[in-house]
Amino acid sequence: MQKFKDLPYERVDSDKFVKEYTELTQALKDAKCFDEAWKVHEKITEMTNHFVTEMVIARTRYDIDTTDEFYSAENDYYDEITPLFSDCSNKYMKVLFESPFKEGFEEKLGPVALKSMELSIKSFDEKIIGLAQEENELSSKYTKLIATAKIPFEGEDYNLSLMRKFTVDPDRDVRKRAWKAISDYFLTVTDEIDDIYDKMVANRTKQAREMGYEDYIDLGYMRMNRNSYGRKEVENFRKQVKEAFVPLATMIHEKRRERIGVDSLKHYDNEVHFKNGNPAPVGTPEEILAAGQAMYRELSPETGEFMDFMREYDLFDVLGRKTKRQGGYMTFLPDYKAPFIFANFNGTSGDVDVITHECGHAFQGYLTRNDPIPEHNELTMETAEIHSMSMEYFTYGWMDKFFGDRKDDYYTMHLEDSIIFVPYGCMVDEFQHIVYENPDMTPAERKQVWKDLEKTYRPHLDYDGDPFFAEGGYWQRQSHIFQSPFYYIDYVLASVCAMQFKVRMDEDFRGAFEDYLKLCKLSVTKFYEPMLKECGLRSPFEDGCIENLVEALKKKI
Repeated sequence: MQKFKDLPYERVDSDKFVKEYTELTQALKDAKCFDEAWKVHEKITEMTNHFVTEMVIARTRYDIDTTDEFYSAENDYYDEITPLFSDCSNKYMKVLFESPFKEGFEEKLGPVALKSMELSIKSFDEKIIGLAQEENELSSKYTKLIATAKIPFEGEDYNLSLMRKFTVDPDRDVRKRAWKAISDYFLTVTDEIDDIYDKMVANRTKQAREMGYEDYIDLGYMRMNRNSYGRKEVENFRKQVKEAFVPLATMIHEKRRERIGVDSLKHYDNEVHFKNGNPAPVGTPEEILAAGQAMYRELSPETGEFMDFMREYDLFDVLGRKTKRQGGYMTFLPDYKAPFIFANFNGTSGDVDVITHECGHAFQGYLTRNDPIPEHNELTMETAEIHSMSMEYFTYGWMDKFFGDRKDDYYTMHLEDSIIFVPYGCMVDEFQHIVYENPDMTPAERKQVWKDLEKTYRPHLDYDGDPFFAEGGYWQRQSHIFQSPFYYIDYVLASVCAMQFKVRMDEDFRGAFEDYLKLCKLSVTKFYEPMLKECGLRSPFEDGCIENLVEALKKKI
């Protein structure tokens, strides 16, 4: 394998791809025995892996520089053709489900894979290809708008990722002015974002109704591959969070207020934990990556081998740049059996979170990369995020490598942030449920919904009369709402599981880590709740789970 920057790229010929996929679908129909049918499935897998690999290379290189004209065009191309791929895949899976060899496939792939296929079949049809293409275009439009933001501050222009260091500056006046600059930027684009989201909600609702669903929520859940729980369970989970986590988070905010020495918390204080500023990593991006490599070598043989592989092939692009897409993620290159990590280092503790969180995703992908059945790695996100969030806790013992004598401050900040996040994540989820239950709401009505939800989930928050944020605009900077509807609750569910690992590792680190390895290796060969139980975790949906976890966390803070 070559380093990522040197990997060859060739655009997938959509006409050829559709033709070959259609021929293989017919070959599955004509198969006379399971062995023959399985050989067809292996060819489909090979084709799919290659398609995904080329698309990931193109999209990632575009994200690295959203002004690159070649890869911008390639990104647009995949926006257009991925619905065609979904249509081909959908037709193939329908044939597989009607095949006399379905039981053989279920035995080979496992019941979870077959259930996921069933949801996939129910969530797409060729009649919505045009709508799916339009949805992709709208998502890319939002991504580019946010990625190319130019926010004037202190004599220079910054994007949102690079503004982060100012929004957590120890100097309260700097923070206040930084948030004002961000607010001013959003005031210039809020109407455009409202227009994009209006069209997104209308588009997704139309897709759902074309598919025979009452609203987009059912379709959205299927596309998130929620194969063992639904709205009822999620609503009950949010209810428990309101009752138990919101008071805990409110208590933490009061502790923060006292610690940073202010009379009342304003929104520009919301991410600051210490009067002398949040702990920031010591060293250059290269030194942070090197420290991460040393850490993973010490953590376990498996993590050491993984990080050596990532470093050897430069499977990171982490330096923040002005034309780079904001945020961070892990993706996977099936043809090379290689994870890749994208991030925006900006001189804050978030740089280290990349080395723990995104590496948690990548580590799980690396552990299972040689599984010949890719369906075993088609992770549901509430499971995938356990791998990443738990790794943040399992690496606590090495934070001196990144924060020196402020490692204890990092522990405090990280645990507090994790707890504070739970109500916020639920708020994002409830907001989306309300929006898609009421798709005809005006932009002003949606912003009012957000304002009302903040009073429930973040009662401490004071926007100090800010003309954008105080009017319910904060959600416009939450990219998941636009790009991956209903994803965000997965972070919250996973955080609850990761916190359980945190409680356990304080008693028995190696025992907890062995169960974590088991969880990673199980991937999606089992359904969500039985898998958690096998790894010593309680389901977040179980009554009492949240209350018990909150009591355990209170002792730690």
